Amino acid sequence: MGLNVVMMGPPGAGKGTQAARLARQRGVPKISTGDMLRDGIRDGNSVALEAKALMDMGQLVDDRTMIAIVQERLSRSDTAHGFVLDGFPRTVPQAEALDAMLDARGQKLDAAVAMSVPEDELVRRLSARRECPVCQRAYNLETAAPRDGRHCDDHPSAELVQRADDSESTVRRRLEQYWSKTAPLIGWYRESGRLREVPGLGPLDDVYRSLTQALGCRA
Repeated sequence: MGLNVVMMGPPGAGKGTQAARLARQRGVPKISTGDMLRDGIRDGNSVALEAKALMDMGQLVDDRTMIAIVQERLSRSDTAHGFVLDGFPRTVPQAEALDAMLDARGQKLDAAVAMSVPEDELVRRLSARRECPVCQRAYNLETAAPRDGRHCDDHPSAELVQRADDSESTVRRRLEQYWSKTAPLIGWYRESGRLREVPGLGPLDDVYRSLTQALGCRA
């Protein structure tokens, strides 16, 4: 039985990890906006290239462009029996467009999952991220530290660095922006009875168990 799910949550909530596990367990594709943009740019998709031009200028990708990218991805055959969307929709107009896309295919969105994690924990998680300046391999000092705690496993002479957008002050600004933009969307899904709220604290297996229980499917 198919399952069409949207995963929402602030940066650092772990929604990408849980979305990937849910997609594997259900045998459906995990679709993230980042993957869609990268694939579209690689394939020379005109809409994705337009989005890249906006991002290169430091501008947000507008609703019209994001909707077009998602519509193209959802038209592929691998989504016929379900999907897990990560990173879309982010605004109410995007959510309305998603409903219209699915309605045109005789489908519907089963649930929108909102993962919740206290802000101080999100700051701690994101502030612990590091990357190798040589290969850009990502680490997390809390959950995925390098072997010696300081240097890249693949480049032992390269000391890991913190990206500017992972500093505590920047992380808190990013979270403020997320909540100001996403709060209306969470309310919109709540009003339609499709919102499922899942705590993002605790061991990954416990979080996944809560997720599948909220969706009414097996872990």
